Amino acid sequence: MADAIRLPLAVFYQREARHPNKRYMVQPLPGGQLEELSWADVGAQARRSANWLRSRELPQGSRIAIISKNCAHWIIADLAIWMAGHVSVPLYPNLTAESVRQVLDHSEAALVFIGKLDDWPGMAAGVPDNLPTIGLPLRPPGQFSYLWDDLQACAPIQDDPTPAADQLASIIYTSGTTGMPKGVMHNFSNLGFAASHAVELFGVDEDDRVLSYLPLCHVAERMFVELASIYAGQTVFFAESLETFLDDLRRARPTVLFGVPRIWSKFQMGVYSKMSAARLDFLLKLPLIGRLVGNKILAGLGLDALRYALSGAAPVPETLLDWYQRLGLEVLEVYGMTENCGYSHVCRPGRFKPGWIGQNNPGVEVRIAADGEVQVRSGATMQGYYQDPQKTAETISADGFLRTGDKGEQDGEGNLRLTGRIKEIFKTSKGKYVAPAPIENLLAVHSRIEQVCVVGDGMAQPLALCVLSEVGRREASNGIRGDLESSLKSLLEQVNQALDKHERVQRLVLVKDVWAVDNGFLTPTLKIKRTVVEGTYGPYFADWVERGETVLWHE
Repeated sequence: MADAIRLPLAVFYQREARHPNKRYMVQPLPGGQLEELSWADVGAQARRSANWLRSRELPQGSRIAIISKNCAHWIIADLAIWMAGHVSVPLYPNLTAESVRQVLDHSEAALVFIGKLDDWPGMAAGVPDNLPTIGLPLRPPGQFSYLWDDLQACAPIQDDPTPAADQLASIIYTSGTTGMPKGVMHNFSNLGFAASHAVELFGVDEDDRVLSYLPLCHVAERMFVELASIYAGQTVFFAESLETFLDDLRRARPTVLFGVPRIWSKFQMGVYSKMSAARLDFLLKLPLIGRLVGNKILAGLGLDALRYALSGAAPVPETLLDWYQRLGLEVLEVYGMTENCGYSHVCRPGRFKPGWIGQNNPGVEVRIAADGEVQVRSGATMQGYYQDPQKTAETISADGFLRTGDKGEQDGEGNLRLTGRIKEIFKTSKGKYVAPAPIENLLAVHSRIEQVCVVGDGMAQPLALCVLSEVGRREASNGIRGDLESSLKSLLEQVNQALDKHERVQRLVLVKDVWAVDNGFLTPTLKIKRTVVEGTYGPYFADWVERGETVLWHE
């Protein structure tokens, strides 16, 4: 099968030769300027950098790290690393110095590209003194061993190096909710299998546009933006900053967009900040006016040209999907893992089934194990965890199926529904097992709840710890608590009616903290670190259990 798969660099060379002058990337620069790079520009810079990397005479397959927020030269550096015969190791751009050191040491990185970063001083201490650094064009102030101009002073390589299908391409370290991140090894065949099938599945082509804003070091953005752009030929626009995000989005007017649930929720909150939910609801119900209002809102967000809108990394509340549907935009759920290049399941257009993700992608086999675990197998399945054969054996079965750790079920049409994480299931003091994820999804439909974490190990009944949305926090600070508490109580009653007795939540606790990546509550992919939540609030659990209120304020 591997021989039939088109590999990333071979596809890039074809595009570079077929339309060298076609616009490939649009990069915002400081001061409001834009840099446009053609396929020939990208190819030339990658080839010059590859020549410089070759001159280092590193052993073939050396690991070379990239620490940068999304930018055009992140992708160019990745291409150069591959052309030089090495392995790219991307790091999240918001790690602590300790985490940077962990990944660089574990991967045995020989060089590290440093690019666009918000807090380089907070990360720099994690880079060993003897590890050479290369400053990309968009880089923080500071001293680097080499600059991008040094690499560009080299002549471009004249050959078209094409690594073997089974050659290691990248080690992607998972964001991990606990402990040391695991280094997921993907070869060129894995990347090619996932990218070529995904592009064919969606029919993405050279006329499409995409905005790159989620971390390129994460498998979803890596596949959806970098690899998809190579295989489909789409134009990549980059976001400059959080402050300019809406302007960047409007500039790109993407035809395809991948987001995590919090992004789709923030779009909604932005709309509600200008128009009340009740008024918008009323207008959308009007036959002709509703369509005009929906189109105007999507245009204001820069989403009016979307052909495909995808959401992944966590479940999306059905009410949010319905909200976008009423605006005239169908948001499709995606399911995948770093360990299978994010290529597993996706909801097909027009086939949305409430509560279900969708069907398995072409070339993906699925089975549900005896304990309810979802297991998948395809050409996108990783080669294993770097330097961890034991964990690899625990994760990949003898017959090649990836153990996802997710519990789930399939219907007669092959649609998948996730019912929780096997390791996250806890046991109450009554000896009953509870899966928190489905309960959290039911509570997250409330417009004032931004994040929720259900806990209950050893308790008679679970507790739900909630973080209010910005609008909810503002209302609470203005003294409008009565209406909010009333609506939350009503929601909890509805949710509990849908749960088995042992699953019912005894009370909601509105915590004062905002859970974020910076304070350690979220992974870089915005997943809640349950161990951090439980460790932070654990001392209060006993008191909260004894309290009588349905809604508690932790202040």
